[in-house]
Amino acid sequence: MACRKILVTVLVFFLQSFPLLESVSTGSLPLANTTEVKVRCIESERNALLRFKQSLTDPSDRLTSWIGEECCIWKGVSCDIQTGNVISLDLKDTSGNCYQKKMGNLISGNSSCLGGKISPALLDLQHLEYFDLGGNDFQGLATPNFLGSLEKLQYLNLSHSSLVGIPPSFGNLSSLQYLSLRAYSYPYDTVESSWIKDLNWASGLSSLKYLDLSHVNLSSATHWLESFNKLPSLVTLNLINSNLHHLPYSFPSWNMTSLSYLYLQQNNFVDSVLPKWLSNATTLETLDIGLNNIEGPISNVEWGTLCNLRKLYLTQNKINGDIGRVVEGLSSCSNTTLEFLGLAGNRLTGQFPNSLGHLKSLRMISISFNQISGTIPTSIEQLSRLEILDLGQNQLKGALPESIFNFTELTQLYLATNDWVGNLSQNDFARLHQLKVLAISCGERFALNLSNEWIPPFSLTYIELRKCSLGPKLPTWLKTQKQLRTIILSNDSISDPIPPWLWTLFSQLKLLDLSENEIGGNLPRLVNFPSSQSRAMDFYSSYNDGVVVDLSSNSFHGLLPLWPNVTHLNLANNLFSGSIPINIGHVMTKLQVLDLSGNAFTGSIPYSVTRVKQLMRLDLSDNHLSGKIPDWWDDLQQLHVIDLSGNNLSGGIPPSICSPPSLFWLRLSRNNLFGELPKSLSNCKSLLTLDIGENKMNGTIPGWFGESLLSLQKLSMTDNMIGGHIPPQLCQLFGLQILDLSHNNLTGVIPSCLGNLRALKSMKFYKWHPNYYHFSYVFTPKMELVKKGTKMTYTFTIDQVNLIDLSFNSLNGEIPNEITGLTALGTLNLSWNQLSGRIPEDIGIMQQLETLDLSSNHLSGSIPLSMTSITTLSYLNLSYNNLGGSIPSQNQFGTFTNPSSFEGNPKLCGRPLTTDCSPPRKREMNKKIEDDDDDDDDEHERLWFLVSAGIGFVVTFLVTFSSLTIKQSQGYSCFHFLEEVGERIIRCCIVFKACLFSIFRARSN
Repeated sequence: MACRKILVTVLVFFLQSFPLLESVSTGSLPLANTTEVKVRCIESERNALLRFKQSLTDPSDRLTSWIGEECCIWKGVSCDIQTGNVISLDLKDTSGNCYQKKMGNLISGNSSCLGGKISPALLDLQHLEYFDLGGNDFQGLATPNFLGSLEKLQYLNLSHSSLVGIPPSFGNLSSLQYLSLRAYSYPYDTVESSWIKDLNWASGLSSLKYLDLSHVNLSSATHWLESFNKLPSLVTLNLINSNLHHLPYSFPSWNMTSLSYLYLQQNNFVDSVLPKWLSNATTLETLDIGLNNIEGPISNVEWGTLCNLRKLYLTQNKINGDIGRVVEGLSSCSNTTLEFLGLAGNRLTGQFPNSLGHLKSLRMISISFNQISGTIPTSIEQLSRLEILDLGQNQLKGALPESIFNFTELTQLYLATNDWVGNLSQNDFARLHQLKVLAISCGERFALNLSNEWIPPFSLTYIELRKCSLGPKLPTWLKTQKQLRTIILSNDSISDPIPPWLWTLFSQLKLLDLSENEIGGNLPRLVNFPSSQSRAMDFYSSYNDGVVVDLSSNSFHGLLPLWPNVTHLNLANNLFSGSIPINIGHVMTKLQVLDLSGNAFTGSIPYSVTRVKQLMRLDLSDNHLSGKIPDWWDDLQQLHVIDLSGNNLSGGIPPSICSPPSLFWLRLSRNNLFGELPKSLSNCKSLLTLDIGENKMNGTIPGWFGESLLSLQKLSMTDNMIGGHIPPQLCQLFGLQILDLSHNNLTGVIPSCLGNLRALKSMKFYKWHPNYYHFSYVFTPKMELVKKGTKMTYTFTIDQVNLIDLSFNSLNGEIPNEITGLTALGTLNLSWNQLSGRIPEDIGIMQQLETLDLSSNHLSGSIPLSMTSITTLSYLNLSYNNLGGSIPSQNQFGTFTNPSSFEGNPKLCGRPLTTDCSPPRKREMNKKIEDDDDDDDDEHERLWFLVSAGIGFVVTFLVTFSSLTIKQSQGYSCFHFLEEVGERIIRCCIVFKACLFSIFRARSN
C-alpha cells in the first residue's frame, strides 16, 4: 500500500507539471509496470475486464492481448504491484487513425476506433484510479452515469471519444484531479443531449486540479463561473470554444486561489466587457481570452496585480483604450515574468510608454491591427530576448530603432502598414540569422534597398514585401531562400515575365501572391515537379500540405497553368482568356480553393472539377462562361462556397447544387438563368447567403423558403421577373439581415410580420459568421447592394449591412407600423410601389436608419416629427407622393438641402422647397408689407441724398469763407457776389420746402 501511495503521489506531481492535455503523455505515467514485475490478476477484476471488452467494438483488434489469466499484462491495463488490483485502464487511441476516420478522411486499413457500449462491469474495478478512453468513437452514446461511482478515480479522460453529455453523478468523484471531456471532432455536437445545462455537479470535485471542457456546449450554463469558483485546488481551466455567451463583469469573491492557466478563447461572448474580476486572479500565469466579442476599456483590469503572468492573449476582440495602461501596469511588478504579450486585432490607441523596456523577459510582442500611434521607444533595446515582433497595421511613425536589428533571437518581424520614415538596406539585416518571417510595407517616406546580388543571412519561410518598388525584375536573391512557403510581393512594380527559376520553388511553396504588379507574358500550361515534397509548415492552422498560389490582380494573359500539388489557386483579376482547361480536375486533385474570378474565360465549366474531392471554394465569377450550370455537385461534398456570378450562364438552377451539406454561400447573380425556383433549394440547410439577382427567374417566392432555409442571413432576388405576394413564411428567417426583392413583379401588401426579424430588431442578436479574417485566402465575401441610391459592392463589411429593399414592385396598402420595430435596420427602400396611407408615426424609433427611400408612391399626410430624432439618417427621399404640411427643420433635417428629396409633393412646403408654408391671406399681407417697405427704402434714399447735399454745401461755404478772410479786397468782391447768390438760394429753399411739405402731406393721406 505504501508503494501504491508513492506511485499516486508521483502521478499527481506529474499532472501538475503538465497543465495542458496535449502536454500530458499518459502512456508514460508511473503506474505499475506489470510487464517487468509479475503481479497476479484478481479473478473478479479479470472477468469484469472481459465483460467490458465484450461490449466494445474493436475493428483493428487493439485488445487482442486480452486473453489468458494474467490481466495485469494485457495492453492498456496496469495493476498495483502489491495488491494486484487494476488501478489503470489506458485505452486511448494514439494513432490518430480514429480521428481521421471520424473527420471523413480516406484512411487505409481498419479504423482504430473503439466503440460500442461501455459496460457497467467497470464498477467491479473498485480500485481504478486512472481511466482513459480518449480519441475513440462511441457515436453519440450518452456518457455513462455509473462512472460517477468510481470513487477512487483520480484521472478521467473521455476527450474526442464522441460521448455526449456529462452526468451529474460526476460530482461524486471527490478524489478526481484530472478531468478532460474535450468534445472537439465528434459529429454529435449539435445534438441537444450533448449540451451541458447545469454545472452544479462541478462543486463536488474538491480535489480537481485540471478541467478541460473545451468544445462542449455550455451555452445554457449561465452561472458557469460561480460553479468553477468552488474549486480551490483548480490549476488549469480550459473552456475553449464552449459556446459561453455570458462573461460576468464583477464577482463577489474569488476562491480559485490556485488557478494558473485560464483558457476562454473562441466563445464569442455577447455584450461583454473585459471583466474586472481578473484583477483578483493574481496566481494566473497564462490568460487567453482571444477571439471573443469582448469590448470596453483595457483599464477595467488592474494589470499591476497580475505579477505572475507569463502569457497574455487578448487577440481579436474589440477592447479599446490606451495600450500604455497594460504595459505600465505589468512593468510595475517587482519581478516582471511576462514573456508573451498578444494584443493584436483590437481597438487600442495611445503610444508605447518608455516602461516597455522593463519587461525584459518578453519573447513576443503582437499588437497588429490596432490604432497605436507614436514612435517606438528607445527602451525597446532592453528586450534582447525578443523572438516575435509584430507591429503591423497600426499608425506608428518615425524611424525604426536600430536596436531592433540587433535582436539576434528574432524569428518573426512584421512591420507592414505603418507610417515609417527612412530607408532599410541589406546591411540592416546582417545580424538576423534566425529570421523566418519578414513582412514590410514601404511608402513615400520609407524605402527598402536590396540589391539582386544580395545573399541574405537568414532562410525565410514567409516573406511579404508590399509597395517596395522591387521591380522591374523579380528579386533574384529569392533563389537563396530554399525553405520559402509563402511569397507576397504585391504592388512592387514588377513588370518582367516570371523567371523560370521561380517555378522550381513550387515543390515547397504554399502561397504565392504577385498581385498589383505589371507582369505580362504567357504562363506554361503544365508544370511538372519532383514527386518528393518537403513537409509543409502549418500556416495559421488553416492549410494542409500542398501549395497555395495567388497571382491575383496582375496583367497575366494566355493559357492557364496547372500545378498538380497546389491546394489553393487564386488567379483572380487578371487577363486570362480562352477556356478553363478540360483536365484541370484530373491534374489538380489536391485543390481546396479554386479562384479564377475577374478574368475573360469562355466556354463551359469542365466536368473534371468533380475529381477535386476536397474542394471547399469555387469562384468563377466575372468571366464570360456560357452554357448551363452543371448538375454534378453531389460529387463535391466538401464545398462551402460556390460563386458563378457575372457570367453568361443560362438554363435553370440544377437540382444537385445544394448537395454539399456545408454549403453556406451560393451566388448565381448576373447571369441569364430562367425558370422557377426549384424545390431542391430547400436542401441548403446550412446556407447563409443566397444571391440569384439580375437573372430572368420567374414564378413566385415559395413558402418553404422560410421553413427550410432557417440559417439564411442574406437573400437577394433583385432584378428578376418574380411575381405574387411576399410569403409570410419569410418572417420565420429570424437571422435575416439582408432582404433584397427589388425590381420584380411582386404584388399585395407588405407582411406586417417582417417586424419580427430578430436580426434587424437588435444589434446584439447572435449570428454565426464565417471567420473571414482567419480564412482570408479561403473566402472573400462579395455582394452588390443599392445603398444611399448607389449600387455598391461589399466584401468584408457585408456582415455590418442590415437592409430591406422592396423597391420597383407593385406592392400596395399601407406601410405596416410593425416595421418600425426593426431598430437595427440600416437601409429601408420601399420606393416605386403603390403604397398609400401615412408614414408610420413611430418611425423615429429606428435609430440605426441611414437610408430611407419612400419615393414614387401614394403616401399622404405629414412627415412625422419623430423622424427628426434619427440622427444617423444621411440619405432621405420622399419625393413624388401626396405628402403635405411643412418639412421639419430640426436636427438631421437641416442637412437635407437638396429639393429633389421632397419634390413632387404639391402640398409639401418649407425649405429646401420654394413653397412657403404661410396661409394665403397672410401671404398677401406679408407681400403688401414687403412692398411698403420697399417704398420706404426709396424715400429714405432720396432724403439721404438731400441731406448729404446740404451738408456738402455748408462745408464748401465755410472753407471758402475762411480762405477769403486772408485777402480783404478779394473778400469784399466775393461777399458782394455771394449776397446776390444767397438771396436766390433762399428763394429756392422756400420753394423746395413747400414741395417737401406737399410730398409728406400726400404720403400721410
